[in-house]
Amino acid sequence: MLMYPIFITDDPQAEVVIPSLPGQKRWGVEKLEGFLGPLIKKGLKSVILFGVPLNCQKDERGTPADDPEGPVIQAIKKLRTLFPELYIAADVCLCEYTSHGHCGVLHEDGTINTPPSVDRIAEVAVNYAKAGAHCVAPSDMMDGRIRAIKLGLMGAGLGNRCTLMSYSAKFASSLYGPFRDAAGSAPSFGNRKCYQLPPAGRGLARRAIIRDVSEGADIIMVKPALPYLDIIASASELAPNHPLACYQVSGEYAMIVAGAKAGVYDLKTMAFESVDSMLRAGATLILSYFTPQFLEWLDEEK
Repeated sequence: MLMYPIFITDDPQAEVVIPSLPGQKRWGVEKLEGFLGPLIKKGLKSVILFGVPLNCQKDERGTPADDPEGPVIQAIKKLRTLFPELYIAADVCLCEYTSHGHCGVLHEDGTINTPPSVDRIAEVAVNYAKAGAHCVAPSDMMDGRIRAIKLGLMGAGLGNRCTLMSYSAKFASSLYGPFRDAAGSAPSFGNRKCYQLPPAGRGLARRAIIRDVSEGADIIMVKPALPYLDIIASASELAPNHPLACYQVSGEYAMIVAGAKAGVYDLKTMAFESVDSMLRAGATLILSYFTPQFLEWLDEEK
């Protein structure tokens, strides 16, 4: 199964090219029907929404993240009305909405303050579910947030109506650059290595997967995908009864596109080879910016 990541901004009429992410744009809510309608006719079944607030007042706790008039909640409601059969996931994080650009609430010394971060992430997730999201996907990597979100969903009567997809093994990768350009989510100081996994941290990834399964995650995710096929394979063994997602992140996508433009390989052939390796490793759900092209290429082969 493919899930298409799309960027939703708070200008309702926006259609803004993202230079570092070829072929992708930031979309306003009023442009979604014209953008997604043709893709749904070609077979698009699911999307994951990332908010890109450009006109709001950011603060230390990411207050705009679940603003009822903000881009994500408005997009969820719009898509539920326009395309009732479309499966809508919402990324849950604070980095796009905090004044400091980090994924949680901070101590005075600039380090992560985990308890209020978890509380705030859970609050946002529940509000996305209340707005109509079929799935909430916390990408913040705060310890304990899966349990808090699951309890929040259950407390709101949404535990059996909204899926919880955890970015369980999210690595501190060099491949997020184009995404941070697209979402405006680069931290204003420091980095995220204190709460994302180190690239060599196989054991930490395994522990995080086991933890999230025990806390109530419905879907497990590994991010990025191609450099971490061994982690995908481990996840399929550690959580054999869970759907397993992987995110072919912005840098992976841009790298494949750049190689094709340089004549290194054929784009279509390499794109399919890349996702075939993820399927071989055990993934059952792939988040990919190639989704529109895959739909077109598969349609051509009918």
